[in-house]
Amino acid sequence: MKKMTMIVILIGMFVWALYDFVEPVSDANFAGNDNYTIENGAAVAVDGTETLNVTAEGVEVGDVASDFELTTLDGDTVKLSDFRGERVMLNFWATWCPPCRAEMPDMQKFHEEKDIVILAVNLTDTETNSKHVPDFVEEYGLTFPVLMDEHSKVSDLYRIKPIPTSYMIDSKGLIQYKAFGALNYELMIQEFEKMK
Repeated sequence: MKKMTMIVILIGMFVWALYDFVEPVSDANFAGNDNYTIENGAAVAVDGTETLNVTAEGVEVGDVASDFELTTLDGDTVKLSDFRGERVMLNFWATWCPPCRAEMPDMQKFHEEKDIVILAVNLTDTETNSKHVPDFVEEYGLTFPVLMDEHSKVSDLYRIKPIPTSYMIDSKGLIQYKAFGALNYELMIQEFEKMK
């Protein structure tokens, strides 16, 4: 019995060492590099001569932001990948959340003054009444897209726990910054200026 246990442990250690040695290249290795684009989960050199496998999608800094599709408050369908080539602020929020209320005026100002796409994902299934969302948008004068996550599919995909949670995604679709809690305008600008 002791021999069998020792064999299992040794095999486990070997498999772990092998995995660690051949682990796929991470997107984090390419963050900030202008010499590649990401196509179908691979980093392709700008001149098209090289293809490196990378992690296709994820929700951590350095990952390609996980794609999703939601309907806006206006009834339009939006996919995150539709905005590849543009810088995006992805924000998860709810009308009942005081820090979300606090950051909305700064997000609106940020949207008006900078060349950034803001996608505000409302955790619709947590709202006591879905009418609160359009009332909130009108009250705060929001002009950026408000996406309705009615069944928590996107908030589950991004493993959202505290709200608000925000992601800054660069023009190549890589997550450059992740924040838990409300952001102020100055911090939004600071992170925006780091992205390409």
